[in-house]
Order: sequence, then structure tokens, then C-alpha cells
Amino acid sequence: MLNRASVRNVHIYDANDPGIVLGGLVLTNGVTTANFYSMVEIVFLFNQGYTLRDENGITVGRDDHPLQPGKYFIVTAGSITVSDETWLVRAAVPATTYPEEFCHAVRERDRGCVMTGKGARRAAVGYWVGLEAAYVFPLAYEHHWIKHNYGDWITLEPESRRSINSVQNGLLLWRDLRIYFDSYMVSINPDDNYKIVCFMYDDNNIAGTHLDKAFVEDPKRPVDQVLRWHFRQAVLANMRGQGEPVFECDFPSGSYILDDIMSGPKAGERMEFELFTRLAGYSICN
Repeated sequence: MLNRASVRNVHIYDANDPGIVLGGLVLTNGVTTANFYSMVEIVFLFNQGYTLRDENGITVGRDDHPLQPGKYFIVTAGSITVSDETWLVRAAVPATTYPEEFCHAVRERDRGCVMTGKGARRAAVGYWVGLEAAYVFPLAYEHHWIKHNYGDWITLEPESRRSINSVQNGLLLWRDLRIYFDSYMVSINPDDNYKIVCFMYDDNNIAGTHLDKAFVEDPKRPVDQVLRWHFRQAVLANMRGQGEPVFECDFPSGSYILDDIMSGPKAGERMEFELFTRLAGYSICN
């Protein structure tokens, strides 16, 4: 299983206790020092102002300069508290479990991968092999969606009247990117001109690029509130402490999937996610 912390090349410390690593980041293209400050403020809470210094003791500006690999120290006269913001366990389950109305709406709007910009040449004849619809806010957590009123931001209701299935909560991606997106290894920052941020190695040369302007201006695109939620989740998953687990999703033929899940990390949360995702498209008929 991939350990997010083991491949980091940026490490964060408290300047007053430099022997303990508080978090870190796998640095990819496009991350600026201003981006880094905003990410730090998702992971940590401060009761006074703070600055970041590099390992040479130089204060890091909050600007558009590219962040460099290395050690960074939080300098503050106040306290540093690690955020306890909820991270919702998520794994890459087969997209075939998703409701047809959701997948159809996302395909018809995007017609190709929104991150790479590569279209589906045979979409006109219904050939979508390799492209999969991804939920921004996962279907398994519809109760969380309802509790925190995310449906209030949705203006295009699906036929099922379940706002979480709206096209405004979905993206069309190549299968590998859909898995990375579900695993919080790639995300989109709506507060930085819809920049694509890769939290693991970038095999698609998309890190630091931006979503196409035409897509951003489409009123059917995902709303900023759910994109922002996903980005915060990705920051927490990858930068807080030792990072959250990345779950296996490619089970070999003949393996006991239930046993593999229950013997892994966060077994209860993982099982809940798997069950709710796989069963969410079904209803009980009397």
C-alpha cells in the first residue's frame, strides 16, 4: 500500500520543535509559495500570525514563485493546532456502480477528459471506453451532503431529484485520472483559476495547468463549493501528519475482497464507503 508520506519531498516543521515532522507534500509542477501558504492554512490553525522559513532561515514570501523541495518551518509567537476537519474515507470503486442518469449527463456535457482536454473521438456513436464519470463529492456520503446543505448550490436537478447525482457534481476523466481523483491524488483548486494540483507523481503532464476556459464558463460544470470541498479533502489526505492511506482497488482474481478490506487500515470506514457506493443506485421495491 502506498504511503503518502514516504514519497514527500517537502516537509513541514514547527520552528520551536524542529525534531517532529508536522506534515508535508509531494511537490509537482505549478505549486507556488502562495499555494503552499493556503494549503498550510487548511492543515493547521493559528491564533496569531505566522510565516514560513526554509532550511536556510530565509522567510518565504506569499507570492507566485515556484515552491522548492526541502524543509519548511512555521514561525509564530502563538500556537499551532492541527486541524481536526473531517476527512471522508474514499476509495476507487468501479464507475459501473454509478447511476446511469449521472454518467449520461456528465458524458454529454464533457465529451472528453476535462483535465487532459482529450476528447472522445467516437462519442457520437456512444463509444466511451477509457473515459469514466467521477463524482466530485462521493455518492457514498449523501447523508453528509444533505446534512451540510451542499444541495443548496445545485441549480440543475437530476430526474431522480437527488441533488448529489447532478451533473454539477461530476467530471469526465480518463480511467487512471478518475482513480487518482477518487483517491485524492489529483484535485482542482477553484480559488486559483481552476488549477489542477497533483499530490503524487504526474504521469499526464497536467500538474499546474488550468481547466479549459469554455468548461469553466459552462453553467453545467461542477459548482465551486464541491470543487473546493474536494480540494480541501485532498490537502488533508496528503499533507496532514503522515497522510491518509491510499487503498488498493485492483484485487486479483480469486482474492477475498472482504478479507483484504477488513485486514487493511480504516477497515470500518472503508467497508461503509464500499457498501454505500455500490448500493446507492438501488432502491427497494415493495
